[in-house]
Amino acid sequence: MIEGKLVRIRALRASDLDAHLRWRNDPEVVHWATGGDPHFGPVTREALEGFHDARLRQDPRTEASLTVEDLADGRVIGTVDYRDVEAFTRQATVGITIGERSHWGGGYGSEALGLLLEHLFGACGIRRVELDTWSGNERAMRTFRRAGFVEEGRRRSAVRVGDRWYDRVVYGLLYEEWAERRS
Repeated sequence: MIEGKLVRIRALRASDLDAHLRWRNDPEVVHWATGGDPHFGPVTREALEGFHDARLRQDPRTEASLTVEDLADGRVIGTVDYRDVEAFTRQATVGITIGERSHWGGGYGSEALGLLLEHLFGACGIRRVELDTWSGNERAMRTFRRAGFVEEGRRRSAVRVGDRWYDRVVYGLLYEEWAERRS
């Protein structure tokens, strides 16, 4: 468990399934998390159970899905993850979703991302972290920039949202940049 002032991140549990099912079936969460990708949701409990079970067995040396809890009441509010860990180059890809809309805009996602970065850069010795979002998700892009991420590129018109096309925006953060911001 890693605690901040607003949230803690902890290992995923089987009991977290209901919250994930609710978020994956909330059209607004699906919209902001993925640009409305129909592969993200809606989803049945049965379909999500297999995915969730596989995440419970992840090897933390290469990937992990972690639960974000509100410290005030212990409520499960989101998830952070890391994946594609490359041992030789010490790189990882991360993701974050705050699924509880009541916690949007309150700093919970920023803190959860910061705690994940602290874990990866500090405890795990990762040198480079990347993530991405779609260009219509201004809130996510602001959060990433505040955390120190730098826009590294765009895959033009790679995300379809309804009848419109948006860029996939890729961000990166190096250990040195992260360490400098902390001091």
